[in-house]
Amino acid sequence: MQEPFDVLVSGVVYSVFPEEDNIYTIFKAGEEFGKIEKDTENVWIMLNPETETPMFGDIPEVDAIGQAITNYVPEEEDDEDEAEDE
Repeated sequence: MQEPFDVLVSGVVYSVFPEEDNIYTIFKAGEEFGKIEKDTENVWIMLNPETETPMFGDIPEVDAIGQAITNYVPEEEDDEDEAEDE
């Protein structure tokens, strides 16, 4: 499973915790923002916090977070630095 990571959207840092296929738990400023799911390439859906069913409707913030997740490239771990630290 992918490790948690942070994305920056409009000057706000969101912490992203990947879960099962295309579902992510998002934290904003240390508070749980909610779960989002990738619907199509450019459309992301917020999940109902109680039932985890999709809540359809255009939420620009969710789409922006989703786009940042899509664009996220994990930092490569530098094995040489780790070997030097040992």
